[in-house]
Amino acid sequence: MGDRSVNFSFTEFQLIGFTDLKAYRPILFIPFCIILVYTVFANGILIIIIAKERKLHAPMYILIGLIAALGFFAPIHFIPRMLVGFLWEMNTITRHECLIQMFCLHFFACFQSTIVLGMAVDRYFAIIYPLRYTLLFTLIRSGTIMFTLVALAAPLSFCESNVIHHCYCDHMALVSLACDSISKNNAMGLVVIICFVGIDISVIFFSYVKILHVVLGAAAGEDRWKAFHTYGTHLMVMMCFYFVGSITFLSRNLNIPIPVDVNTFLDVMYIVFPASVNPIIYGVRTKEIRNALLKMFKTNINRVFIVKVSTIKI
Repeated sequence: MGDRSVNFSFTEFQLIGFTDLKAYRPILFIPFCIILVYTVFANGILIIIIAKERKLHAPMYILIGLIAALGFFAPIHFIPRMLVGFLWEMNTITRHECLIQMFCLHFFACFQSTIVLGMAVDRYFAIIYPLRYTLLFTLIRSGTIMFTLVALAAPLSFCESNVIHHCYCDHMALVSLACDSISKNNAMGLVVIICFVGIDISVIFFSYVKILHVVLGAAAGEDRWKAFHTYGTHLMVMMCFYFVGSITFLSRNLNIPIPVDVNTFLDVMYIVFPASVNPIIYGVRTKEIRNALLKMFKTNINRVFIVKVSTIKI
């Protein structure tokens, strides 16, 4: 898309996702509302457990808590607006709000990718020697790349259209409406793919393969199956996350023809899928967190029972 002089630039956009299913958009309110309630509740419980239980204040569980925090805030950041659009066709978003939403959602995804990368490396090196790490690298890496992505999009003039066929302000969905040259934006999009798909997925895959090799070599019988099941499940969930992300990134940056609604659904799942499954993968299936969860529920049930008994006696 070449440069050309324009006399105006849209300051508001219309977020209209699932355009081919326009007549069924109100029905989509139900499943996405359920997803919102579930993800907020499940990740919120996980955050509370890790915060309250002192035994879970180790680095690995703190990272799980951060993943839960991302799963808590990411859906809240765009699903309520999407639900309002489904029911009442209130789809307007200002340019500044769009850029902020784009930064936050892409930052959440990249931050999670870096955390998962750190967890994979930690689990590998923990077999040999303890690894201490900081969140500074995660913040700098994710923040710098996402800030650059938004900074390149902010000065563009948007005169082609103000209709974004998406449920949130995706980078390429917005940039594709620009009248200016977007070659730098496309190049930055490829940098994101290389950093968070090419590098991360390679290191994570290598780390988990090495983990499985070491654990399976040391374990026997039922323990071997448990190890394979645990780490194999983690690896499959991560691969699904990166697979969906790769399709959405590549389809827009390389102009691969994919139906608009399919692309929109994949982009939404890219944010929602990890938020939905992580409380199970890293929470319920982790022994220490599961025990803390059962302990918390038993304590609350006992308190309710005591209060009821006391009330009856009075």
